[in-house]
Amino acid sequence: MDNTSYTPEEPIAAIATSLAPSALGIIRMSGKNSIELLSKLFSRPKALLEADGNTIVYGWIKDGDNRIDEVLVSVFKAPKSFTGEDMAEISCHGGTAVISTIYNLLLKNGFRQAERGEYTFRAYINGKADLTKAEAIREIIESRTDSSRGRAAGRLAGSLYEEISSIKKLIVDTLAAIEVEIEYPEDEETIADAFDRDGIVEAISRLKSLNDSWKSEKLFQDGARIVLCGKTNAGKSSLFNSMLKEDRAIVSDIEGTTRDWIESWISIDGIPARLFDTAGLRATDDYVEQVGVERTHDLSEDADVILYLADSTAQLNDEDLTFLKDFKIPVVFVWNKIDKAENKSMLSDEAKKMIPSIKKEIYISAKNSAGIDELTKSLKAILTEGKESTRQQAGLGSARQKAAVEQALECVEHALVAADDNYTLDAVVQDLEDSLDFIGEITGEVTPDDVLGSIFSNFCVGK
Repeated sequence: MDNTSYTPEEPIAAIATSLAPSALGIIRMSGKNSIELLSKLFSRPKALLEADGNTIVYGWIKDGDNRIDEVLVSVFKAPKSFTGEDMAEISCHGGTAVISTIYNLLLKNGFRQAERGEYTFRAYINGKADLTKAEAIREIIESRTDSSRGRAAGRLAGSLYEEISSIKKLIVDTLAAIEVEIEYPEDEETIADAFDRDGIVEAISRLKSLNDSWKSEKLFQDGARIVLCGKTNAGKSSLFNSMLKEDRAIVSDIEGTTRDWIESWISIDGIPARLFDTAGLRATDDYVEQVGVERTHDLSEDADVILYLADSTAQLNDEDLTFLKDFKIPVVFVWNKIDKAENKSMLSDEAKKMIPSIKKEIYISAKNSAGIDELTKSLKAILTEGKESTRQQAGLGSARQKAAVEQALECVEHALVAADDNYTLDAVVQDLEDSLDFIGEITGEVTPDDVLGSIFSNFCVGK
């Protein structure tokens, strides 16, 4: 949103639920005189105006003598509301016509259309939420698994804010001690001896932990790309359906059934992932199938993990190895149809040497879901390698936060270097003050207008 043209307390309205047929629809209002303006369209204006905060009033929305819909109005009084302003929410019947009619009626009677993220922006400027909590709201809305939602909920509850505040206190306390030393110097042998380093050392350690958390948090937010590859009739579509737990892809014994890729979101033990089912790899004169095979190559190059399926009842050949040998992307080699195989197929030592990207060899039956749990565990282990998959402490929620942490960390580390190199205490102070500015950007205490616009413009209207 363009916060430079923002008018404080101006009455705004927005449809907060999807504009589609449903049992209920919700229309939100916020701003100065919002309850008074709504009362002019309400069948019981006195009851609405006299209602206490956090109460619900029954009545009708009216346009003159014309009754629009029977509704419930939730009343919130400043400062005890989401935005910190007077607010009201109309719960009406969920037909698109009635929702649109009420909303347009509000716009004709003193309200303006809310911009993207304006409700959360008002919560921020009115001190109801810092930027870490504001961004967590968007994360929760966009989360695709319970694990990603849970991590965002932790930030909304204040876990990141509390950690940032604690690190800030370590730096502030050290700064205060240095300021005392500047005012009342003693005869320390070096600048490094003039203040206690322990607080700065701990701040560096905790900033590093926050910085490292982004790898894992980004995975749970953005998800991974997993591409199913293999020759025709290896069972890719069957595995796709098995992992989705629904019949999404067409399964047939006829070769070349899948000529293009299809995709769907799945959960890999809490990690959101886009799973792609692709055209079978084979030489063909069919132009459409050729294009499908080319797209399989293209998708595979952008994957985070490749699931390469092979038929355990058939022999592995050079075509399988040729496709995989140049990939640096992690590969899980999946032997399918073990329910039909008389003998267990295995990759030779020579094949493993030729394709070092193969991280795991798995045996499954896509038809009866045997081995799928082991496959899921292997995928999670590969995706979280070098990342923290289970987290108890605070974690970063956006690339913006990570950039600010990196800059704060650099400043604090340089403060110690300056002290060790016997720079003046003023130089150390400057580094620590710079680090506090970057830490302030994380929570929003110090934030340029263009950063605010970028954050809140990614929200939906009504939030």
